[in-house]
Amino acid sequence: MTSAAPVATESGVPLRKPRIGLLGIMQALYDHMIPGITERQSGYAREIADRLADVADWTVGRPVKDRTDAEEVMREFVNADLDGVMVVLLTYGPAMRVARLFNENRLPVLLANIQPEPQVTAAWDMADMTYNQGIHGAQDTANAMVRADRSFEVITDDWRAPEFAERVDRWARSARAITAWKSLKVGIFGYAMNDMGDIRVDENALLRALGPEISFVAPGDLYRGSLEVPGAEVDALIAWENARFEVDPDLTAAEREDHARMQLAIEKILVERGYRAYSTHFDAIGEDGRFRRLPLAAASSLMAKGYGYGAEGDALAAAMVYAGHQLIGEGHFTEMYAMDFPSDSILMSHMGEGNWRVARDDEPVRLIHRELGIGRLEAPPTFLFRYRPGPATLACLVSLGGERFRLVVAEGEVLDAAPLPQLEMPYGQFRPDSGVRACMDGWLAAGGPHHQVLNVGRHAEDWRVFCRSSGIEFVQV
Repeated sequence: MTSAAPVATESGVPLRKPRIGLLGIMQALYDHMIPGITERQSGYAREIADRLADVADWTVGRPVKDRTDAEEVMREFVNADLDGVMVVLLTYGPAMRVARLFNENRLPVLLANIQPEPQVTAAWDMADMTYNQGIHGAQDTANAMVRADRSFEVITDDWRAPEFAERVDRWARSARAITAWKSLKVGIFGYAMNDMGDIRVDENALLRALGPEISFVAPGDLYRGSLEVPGAEVDALIAWENARFEVDPDLTAAEREDHARMQLAIEKILVERGYRAYSTHFDAIGEDGRFRRLPLAAASSLMAKGYGYGAEGDALAAAMVYAGHQLIGEGHFTEMYAMDFPSDSILMSHMGEGNWRVARDDEPVRLIHRELGIGRLEAPPTFLFRYRPGPATLACLVSLGGERFRLVVAEGEVLDAAPLPQLEMPYGQFRPDSGVRACMDGWLAAGGPHHQVLNVGRHAEDWRVFCRSSGIEFVQV
């Protein structure tokens, strides 16, 4: 049997550009006042898209002037499988023409409060006033969306300014992540860890409110799949690892083959069943009775390929790692292990799963032989690396009951700290900008769970926009 799962590659999975529609709103009244205004403002809309070509792939709709036009263009955007819609008032346009549209719309929306010219001058006549009068149309349209209780983002700026492109880029990436979440399937191999409360969620509420769907995979599917992986694919993965990583000579051939077969079997299941995130709980693997070791290294390399991952059956963490990939790139699963008060930092790590793309650049990533009693199985090959020093952001999703969710975020810095030679798993020391005491007080008060996604860089504002556009409460600590 031939496996459908591709062998890991150095490039991973590149993120595509966000796909965004530009909905330009006008009204027919001005056609009689200023002949040619529709063509002129339509050109303005195309100029905006051209200027933002590096930010997204744009679909510019024809200017809409009534309810029928607007709803037809929006249907075209939905049918084109776009990630979101940027609304631009090309002139004033009464909101009642789009009120029902935005009440029913489910695509992320950005209301760009912009105008063709950045400055009012003495040369302006009535035509110039009309070309640049989108501001009160934006007010009317925003009022309609607020009344409809729809989440949306707003940007007011000179559309030629670099800051405008930066803010549109942030929103477009959040729209891409939100859209990806709406079709996300999370596969849980076995079951979630018993008695671990902060990973629990009402699966129906999560699906209704945000989109991720949780389903469970029999460990037997993984066992049978690992037996069916062709030997040539096993050899290819091992050869790739030999070329890419520093491989521990103590690793046995049996350990390498077991690991490779489990990774390839997991990915084959993910590909064939449409999962973009997953979890393997050590008890579910250990208690099955057919496995020799845990698939820890598999989680590291599959995260590096763009899959979401959460340990112990944590679907919320798996979904967050996937969102971290889509919003920012290089999502990394981790948890807070211990506080170090002298350095005002927190030791971050997990049992052995970690995205090696966040490893520091001046040390090799090692694939090691490692004795591990958890799961009561044999030694699992594990990637060992230290996190890259520099700015970093932690984020986690809190289920508040029903369809209410909260996202807790902390910005800070991964310290260039001394190695911890006894640790045989990925690790780093994260110093929150607010300090350990204030950060942890806020984290616990907000109900932040113990599994997180870490991204390199400062990205609280990215997560804030993601929350505003998806109706999630945002808390920064």
